[in-house]
Amino acid sequence: MRSSEFEALLDVSARVGADPALVQAAGGNTSIKEGGTLWIKASGLWLMHARQRDVMVPVALDALLDALERDDPSTEKAQDFVIKDRNPSGLRPSIETTVHALMPQKVVIHVHCVETIATAVQVNGEAIAASKLAGIPHVFVPYARPGLPLAKAIAARIRPDTSVLILGNHGLAVAAETVAEAEVLLADVSGRLALPRRKAPDANLPVLSRLAVGSGFTLPDDSLIHDVATDLASCRIAAGGSLYPDHVIFLGRGSFVAAPGDTAVSIEEQHRAEGLTLPPALLFPGKGVLVAREITAGALAMARCLSDVLGRITDGARLRYLTDAENAELLGWDAEKYRQELNRAGKALQ
Repeated sequence: MRSSEFEALLDVSARVGADPALVQAAGGNTSIKEGGTLWIKASGLWLMHARQRDVMVPVALDALLDALERDDPSTEKAQDFVIKDRNPSGLRPSIETTVHALMPQKVVIHVHCVETIATAVQVNGEAIAASKLAGIPHVFVPYARPGLPLAKAIAARIRPDTSVLILGNHGLAVAAETVAEAEVLLADVSGRLALPRRKAPDANLPVLSRLAVGSGFTLPDDSLIHDVATDLASCRIAAGGSLYPDHVIFLGRGSFVAAPGDTAVSIEEQHRAEGLTLPPALLFPGKGVLVAREITAGALAMARCLSDVLGRITDGARLRYLTDAENAELLGWDAEKYRQELNRAGKALQ
């Protein structure tokens, strides 16, 4: 028998998960602590489906916290703490389970809010957040890989009254004693961090259609995806590299920005000749974006997220890009490989 708060969390999860300004694809997660059990969204599943299927996994909270205190490497794989007889679907808990466990409040909502990311990727993001979140007990946590490294970074900074985490190059987590309070806090923080979005020129669809002829690429259905290429300030930022983990997981390292004279076919030929994997999206500066015909739903959502985030970053802002080592760490991490497999298989949509 689920509690009324558990049911309320499922409702909020579905609402939050359906808002692309807060959650994209299988990103983001929610949790509730009840009777020594931490119920958290499963890795690879979509929050927006919280009312359509079973998405929550039971984790033994005290055992996980004890292991974290001992710096036990088993906390890197939170599935070692799953209560198996209450998890008939065999789901894996979120890769960020330790973040939820470390926040003492009953309810935690973690999102990849585009407003927060646009601030958290800036070199002075901590100062920007501090100025906008005055009066809210919050902590800015510099980038660390999700999982045990992020848990350690949070544990070193969190205070007893901390209810908001701004995660550098990552996102936002809010916590409260009730689902309703957590939802209100989420709206307050994301509203305070809101940034104006530049108006991007319209995509040149006839030209893009010609650039796609004979290739495995096509026009995206979502017109906002084009903004990252038609807005030249955004395109310059995209050319600089990867800014947050889910971009790397779903779109690969950085963004492919086409050179003058490139077509989708010429790009395909170049990649084949060099033995490289084709990117799921191609940015044509001033013209728009082409996406792979076989692009996954997760990658498509992240292509939209890229436009949403970069369009809120001031041209000339000092940014903290993920390093080559950080990109490689994400792509080689077993927990993220699992999410990639679900995304490719389409299981994350079921």
